[in-house]
Amino acid sequence: MTINQSGWRPEMGNAEGGGIAGTFTGNRGLMLEEALIFEIGDTATTGVDLADAPTVASRLGGLDRNREIGLPGLTEPEAMRHYPRLSRQNYAIDLGLFPLGSCTMKHNPRLNEKVARLPGFADLHPMQPIDTIQGALGVIDQLAHWLKTLTGMPAVSMSPKAGAHGELCGLLAIRSALEARGDPRAVILVPESAHGTNPATAAFCGYKVENIPATAAGRVDLAALEARLGPDVAAVMITNPNTCGLFEPDMKKIADAVHAVGAFVYCDGANFNAIVGRVRPGDLGIDAMHINLHKTFSTPHGGGGPGAGPVVFSEALAPFAPLPFVEQTDHGLVLVEEETAGEHHAQSFGRMVAFHGQMGMFTRALTYILSHGADGLRQVAEDAVLNANYILRSLDDLLDAPFGESGPCMHEALFSDNGFAEGFSTLDVAKGLIDEGFHPMTVYFPLVIHGAMLVEPAETESKASLDQFIGAFRSVVERAKAGDQALKSAPHFAPRRRLDETLAARKPVLVWKETQVAAAAE
Repeated sequence: MTINQSGWRPEMGNAEGGGIAGTFTGNRGLMLEEALIFEIGDTATTGVDLADAPTVASRLGGLDRNREIGLPGLTEPEAMRHYPRLSRQNYAIDLGLFPLGSCTMKHNPRLNEKVARLPGFADLHPMQPIDTIQGALGVIDQLAHWLKTLTGMPAVSMSPKAGAHGELCGLLAIRSALEARGDPRAVILVPESAHGTNPATAAFCGYKVENIPATAAGRVDLAALEARLGPDVAAVMITNPNTCGLFEPDMKKIADAVHAVGAFVYCDGANFNAIVGRVRPGDLGIDAMHINLHKTFSTPHGGGGPGAGPVVFSEALAPFAPLPFVEQTDHGLVLVEEETAGEHHAQSFGRMVAFHGQMGMFTRALTYILSHGADGLRQVAEDAVLNANYILRSLDDLLDAPFGESGPCMHEALFSDNGFAEGFSTLDVAKGLIDEGFHPMTVYFPLVIHGAMLVEPAETESKASLDQFIGAFRSVVERAKAGDQALKSAPHFAPRRRLDETLAARKPVLVWKETQVAAAAE
C-alpha cells in the first residue's frame, strides 16, 4: 500500500467508486485533504529557532520526563492551515440545518458572544474578592430570577454543569429531603419515554430503578404508574415533552398521584425549548427540573462542555438545594458558600462543584432572554413546534410516523424504518443524508421505536431550509425503499467513507504511532 506526501491512500476511493476523487493531492476541488498533525510535522525539529535551555537543578522531585515528549514541530503557516482544514471536514450549525432530535442544536446569536467577551465577564477569576465581581453576581442573580419566573418555581441552583449533572443535583436534593424526615424509600420510577440518562442517574444515587410502560400513543401509562406507586417509591423521573417529541397531557395527574404517596416528581427539562413561555412546569406539580442552557437559551452546545444545567426546585425541595448561591444583602450581593446553622440554607446537601458555575454560559443565556423578551421566548417555542410539525406532515406520507395519529408533535418529529427494502436500515438513510450535505438526524433513539429517526429542526430554520432538508430526506428514503444498493456504501462524497462502527467502538485507535505509517506502506 502506498501513501503520497499529501496523506492520500487508495482506500479513500476514486472518481469511479465515489469518495475522494483520484487526484494526486487527494483533494476534491476546494475540499482539502489533511494528514494527521504527526504526519505533517517532524518530532526532531521545531517550527522556530530556540536557543538551548540552560542547565539548572531540577525541582521536580524525581518526576522529570525521561523521554522525548514526541510532539511534532510545525511552522506557523502549517499549524494555522491544519486546524481550518480539519474544521472544513466537520458539520456545524453555522453551515446548515442540524436535525439532531433531543439535542436541540440551536443557532448561537453573535450578540451573545459579543456580550460574553466584554471585559469584566471574559476575564473573571473564580477566586476574586466579592466586591470586585458585583456585576457578575448580578448576572447570575438576574438569570436565576428569570429561570424561576419562566418555570414558576421558587428556587434554583445555578452550579450544575450539564443536564445529567442537573439530574444528579435534583435527586440528591430529593434524597436529602427524604433523609431529613427519616424516610428510607429506595425506588425511582422511570417511564419508557424518559431520557436515557435518567435511570443511570438514579442508579448512581443508589436507588433501584423500575420501568413504567408507555401507552400506544407514546405517553406515560397513568394506570400502570398509579398501580406501582407506594411507600417505597422515592420519586418519578419524567421527561416532558418526552423523548418521542410528545407532551404529557396527564402531567398534573401524575404529579398529584406521586405526591399523594409522599414521593417527589423530577422532570427532565431538556425539552423546555418546546414549551418555554407557554407552560410553567411549577404549575404542573414538578419538584425539581434541570434546564439545559444550550438547548433552550442558545449557549454553545460544547463538546462535553462548557455546559450549564441549572436546576429549579419546588418549595418542598428548596431548603435542600446545593451551595453556592447568590443572595442580596444590605451590603450588596454575596455568594453563600457554607451551611450556617439556623439559616434558611442549613439543610443544603452541600456543594456539587468547586466554584460557582459557567459564567460564560450565564452571560450568553441572560443576553438571549433579555433580547427576546417574553413575547420572543413564547414565539421561540411556537416556531420550534411549527417547524417540527411541518417536517412531520411533509414526510408522513412516505415515512412511518409511529405517533403521527396521536396529534401534533412538539419540537421534534419521530419516524421509523418500517417499510424500507429488505436489508436497508436507518443507518443507510443517515449516511445517505451526509452525501446530500446534511448532518444526519438522531438515529435509533428513542429505544421504544425500532429504527427510530428523530428530527428536530429548531425554531430558527426558514421554510426554504426546511423544504431543502425535506426534499433531501425524501430522496434518500425513496432510495432505501427501492433497494438502491449504492446507498449501502454511502457516504460517497464525504472526506471519509463509511466506517466499521462496531470495530471502531470496540477497538478504537486513539494513539498515533510512527510504526503505523511503515505498516501501511508495506
